[in-house]
Amino acid sequence: MPPGSAKSTYASILFPTWWFTQHPKTSILAASHSAGLAEQFSRRVRTLIDTNKNYLGFQLKAGHASAAAWATTSGGEYAALGVRGPIAGRRADLVIIDDPVKSQADADSIRQRDHIWEWYKADVSPRIKPGGKVVLIMTRWHPDDLGGQLLRQPEDDWRVLRLPALAEEEDPLGREVGEPLWPDWEDHAALSRRRALIGERIWSALYQQQPVAAQMRLFNVERITVLDDVPPAASNSVVRAWDLAATINVGQNDPDWTVGLRLQRDRTGRLIVEDIVRLRGTPSQVEDAIVQTARSDGRNVIISLPEDPGQAGRSQIAYLTRQLAGFHVIATRETGSKVARATPLASQIETGNLLIARARWNAEFVDELRTFPFGRKDDQVDALARAFTTVIERGESTRTLHHSLLVR
Repeated sequence: MPPGSAKSTYASILFPTWWFTQHPKTSILAASHSAGLAEQFSRRVRTLIDTNKNYLGFQLKAGHASAAAWATTSGGEYAALGVRGPIAGRRADLVIIDDPVKSQADADSIRQRDHIWEWYKADVSPRIKPGGKVVLIMTRWHPDDLGGQLLRQPEDDWRVLRLPALAEEEDPLGREVGEPLWPDWEDHAALSRRRALIGERIWSALYQQQPVAAQMRLFNVERITVLDDVPPAASNSVVRAWDLAATINVGQNDPDWTVGLRLQRDRTGRLIVEDIVRLRGTPSQVEDAIVQTARSDGRNVIISLPEDPGQAGRSQIAYLTRQLAGFHVIATRETGSKVARATPLASQIETGNLLIARARWNAEFVDELRTFPFGRKDDQVDALARAFTTVIERGESTRTLHHSLLVR
């Protein structure tokens, strides 16, 4: 089911309570991507049982106050744990796994996917009693997530209930094609806006439950328009973002590039790449290029620089800031993977909201976007992602200030 569809309410709160009414002397093992989330579900089940004990015919066993493990007066047992949490000594008639993957970054990590798969095979599977049941409820993230791995096992017979946000052919609920899953919560128009925002890859995985591999290109470069005339930028919305290559070593056949990409957001909200500077050089040559480019751009262009962790990174930024006295300089550390930083751009490109000024650098720039994240280079993508983030943050900051001035 898509995010926000109340799947945890059904599967992790109501279902185990009902299960105990049908199978009072059984054991439930409930797992989520973290122990904290699993115990949160556990507390809600306990509350539901406690407030309905007269109707249910059983209640919580006295002295069982821990959310991690408790029992009922009818002989039922319940244990909550996070993925790869301690499980030794426990056996289960019913295993409920609710959202074993916590983020897109984890889903895209081969290491994290392998950890979850090994946890299921080595820790969970041996704990299931003969005739036991397993319920896995999740938002699909990746073809090789836990759901995908299980469906490829020939000896397992899983019943799959897939409820996409927008109905497809042979919908299990009998919806017409394109009909929303929960229109009172998110109607077709709201889902369309969300789809445009997050892009096709995330939409297909999280909302339609049809994940595609990351090898599928992230950027639909055919949607990029080339401009012969660049319109004026909106106020405070031109950024020159830099991606700094590591020091070039003697003997390197294909060293990385240092890239300075200038991006503007025009008055209609479109994103336009106006210029790209690329060079391979020594630290002093790179520093000179940054200063000279800033002088050429003018003082109305914001300069966004990446700060490497450690004293060396702080020293470099301090030096460049002194050299760029009089310019608006922003220095921040990179966080998250390259793919995670670039993913918000995919939806902008998908909707035709990224344009480029016609120039000699167009072909190499578009080729790098086309092959990302599996191409030989990603320096221009990194610079674009930094510029995009800076432009968006500056726009939000300006709108907040403008709003507060209006309020006052």
